[in-house]
Amino acid sequence: MEKPQSDLERDRQYCELCGKMENLLKCGRCRSSFYCSKEHQKQHWKKHKLICKEADRAQLPKQKPEQAPPSDADKAPDKSRETEQREPAERAPTPNSTAPATGDKPGEDVSANGATPNGQTGSSPQKLAVEYVVPCMSKHGICVVNSFLGAETGLGVLENVKALHKTGRFTDGQLVSQKSDSSKDIRGDKITWIEGGEAGCEKIRFLMSRMDDLIRHCNGRLGNYTINGRTKAMVACYPGNGTGYVRHVDNPNGDGRCVTCIYYLNKDWNAKEHGGLLRIFPEGKAQFADIEPEFDRLLLFWSDRRNPHEVQPAFCTRYAITVWYFDADERARAKEKYLTGAGEKGVKVELGKPTDSS
Repeated sequence: MEKPQSDLERDRQYCELCGKMENLLKCGRCRSSFYCSKEHQKQHWKKHKLICKEADRAQLPKQKPEQAPPSDADKAPDKSRETEQREPAERAPTPNSTAPATGDKPGEDVSANGATPNGQTGSSPQKLAVEYVVPCMSKHGICVVNSFLGAETGLGVLENVKALHKTGRFTDGQLVSQKSDSSKDIRGDKITWIEGGEAGCEKIRFLMSRMDDLIRHCNGRLGNYTINGRTKAMVACYPGNGTGYVRHVDNPNGDGRCVTCIYYLNKDWNAKEHGGLLRIFPEGKAQFADIEPEFDRLLLFWSDRRNPHEVQPAFCTRYAITVWYFDADERARAKEKYLTGAGEKGVKVELGKPTDSS
């Protein structure tokens, strides 16, 4: 059975040239391939035009096959038409989540009919989970949700985090089985752990509840996992002095963590100027995925060896909140190893408080 068009689009939301999975453009001719920029569309045109022509013939049966409409990829750039260079590609839709405690409407820039600026309508947590997050995780093992809480609530979370930072509660991020100061060469973030009930962390607690709602609606559909718990929230800050975190895996040794959820809090982030990209290297794929730590963005990915990743050097203060969700069976096995003393020291440390950040 042929998939509905919406499912096909979700399955192919990555740049055909580099594999990037955000801020995509859709080919305006065949409307079935995506690119991260006009430049990559043009570079890929020699290969894509064969497929694009076939799709174009199906849409324009009266046109002779050898006279397919010209594409911008076949033309030299015309500076006098810079404002029109967005065609033939158009922006691919990016999912938005619900507003806090207001039902099914998105939380940011909502018009009277519930549509967001990118043309999407608001989705309930269940709809977002079932129709977007689950298919995206199943296909790519990575999922980006923009405007997760909405601007107002997101700013409230940011205020909580900045206030925490001023208290001096943040300490150097640690490595599993750390024995020296060598971790500073590997990761340069400052972190603190939040349960959610602490004074001044009310908005962080709300964020955690929204994450829980989303994962709850995904549960039973994310691979073979049965999610039955999570860590505290790790609030992390890269101070902007050019530090990052070298390539690593969150859960390399089966400590129970199956899904990593990261919420970003960085207003007006410009990766070219500020750096700080999260680069993911999906196992078995030639492409990598670059995720900008943009304000009110939620990122989900598998926590195990399928997704090695790194935080590139950040040259501006960079905030993120990370929560890891546990698979019941793997967590039980990890606890058994810990209790029987069969596990390595690294597993014991991870069981107490996971120490990876992104």
